Amino acid sequence: MKKMYGVITAMTTPFREDGQVDLAALETMTEFLIRSGVDCLYPCGTTGEMMLMTPEQREDVAQCVVRKAAGRVTVFIHVGAIRQEETIRLARHAHKIGADGIGVVSPSFFGLTDRELVEYYCKVAASIPADFPMYLYNIPQCTTNDLSPQVCAEVAGRCPNVIGVKYSYCDMHRTLDYLQIRDGRFSVLVGFDRLLYPALELGCDGCVSGVSSVFPEPLVEIYRAFKAEDKEAVKKAMWLCNDIVVKLKSGSRMSIFKDVQTLRGLPGGHTQAPLLDVTEEEHRELEELFDAYVKMFPLPEGIC
Repeated sequence: MKKMYGVITAMTTPFREDGQVDLAALETMTEFLIRSGVDCLYPCGTTGEMMLMTPEQREDVAQCVVRKAAGRVTVFIHVGAIRQEETIRLARHAHKIGADGIGVVSPSFFGLTDRELVEYYCKVAASIPADFPMYLYNIPQCTTNDLSPQVCAEVAGRCPNVIGVKYSYCDMHRTLDYLQIRDGRFSVLVGFDRLLYPALELGCDGCVSGVSSVFPEPLVEIYRAFKAEDKEAVKKAMWLCNDIVVKLKSGSRMSIFKDVQTLRGLPGGHTQAPLLDVTEEEHRELEELFDAYVKMFPLPEGIC
């Protein structure tokens, strides 16, 4: 089964002022990311404002990205939702439209027991074909439901199509525990951009990166240099990436991502209520802060 690897872009979702998805802008963003060299696309996740969209909007985004990518890069759709029925609906839709696989975040707000988490994931995995790959997605600081290595191992043992986990918490000890599942044959992805290189050294397959939706270039360079065993190039790209991540506030506000995309000449669009776009004052500050990077990384020819 196909898996995610390298630089996996957690895509933003460009919204119009009326709250509807701007599909033309999404096509442009998809093309930009592919031509910038990312390895995989991951729409409708946290960076995509997943929980602020209707199921219909999420299906539209998934179909748009899959269609525009046209097999040029791997596309996994994040389908996790609070309601199990909605997750299953979106999982089946992702398979129907030809996505390469899915990711599923644990349900949020209500605290779940390990047994409940295991049963939830097993039901979702059983709702799709046995050869359609699925990643668990653990972001406990947002969901309140932490996926222990034991839970992941039990789900993986019962569901052959559960091939890995995306872990968006800065705990390298836990990351090592995940890497031991299935005798080291469990795909582990980190969700922190600054951990791409150390995660690769540990044996992780890559990073699901929100920052790469704004500036994919340094992360792509880190992965390419790592594969070429060029440690000096890795170090140079890593420090550049680190500076950009800090200036983008580590993805804590989608409005910053979108405003800087717009500064680059991309159709970043608006955020979805109740999130708010940046203020005029913030826009001016970001313009000054990122002027050098906008000049450093011109857009590929023909984009916008």
